[in-house]
Amino acid sequence: MMLALGMFVFMRQTLPYQNWQRNTDYRWPSNSRVGQRAAYQFLGPDEESISLGGVLYPELTGGKVSLNTLRLMADEGKAWSLIDGAGTIYGMFVINSVSDTGSEFFSDGTARKIDFTVRLTRVDESLSDVYGDIGKQAHDLVGKAGDMAAKISTNVTGLFT
Repeated sequence: MMLALGMFVFMRQTLPYQNWQRNTDYRWPSNSRVGQRAAYQFLGPDEESISLGGVLYPELTGGKVSLNTLRLMADEGKAWSLIDGAGTIYGMFVINSVSDTGSEFFSDGTARKIDFTVRLTRVDESLSDVYGDIGKQAHDLVGKAGDMAAKISTNVTGLFT
């Protein structure tokens, strides 16, 4: 697996991208001052986008079906989690565009070569907003496990008394 967008997995059999471009912008508006350089203020992160591109050879790799799957996902109007093959979580992304160009055609008009580009934009506030407070989740799980152990202990003790 190279990358997973929701349940869609980028790999050799689907959409093996050959280039990845990630762009993260930050907001630094300026405030003009008399007799001095403008003052800048950091307002936080701005848009984050990822562009994936590559070439498909449908006889060896994915083809129109994979591209159409991404188009159907985009039609849903939902954000999808983006995770790479090493386990890095990038956040929640929407599909902005899916474009493809076919060339070197078979006699039936099917493209032997498809150049594609997929553009994604991050829409979550932060990873902690997506997954919540992991420490709190772990604490809650430990608490639930402790409650279950106490119930089991009570039930087992009740059987032998």
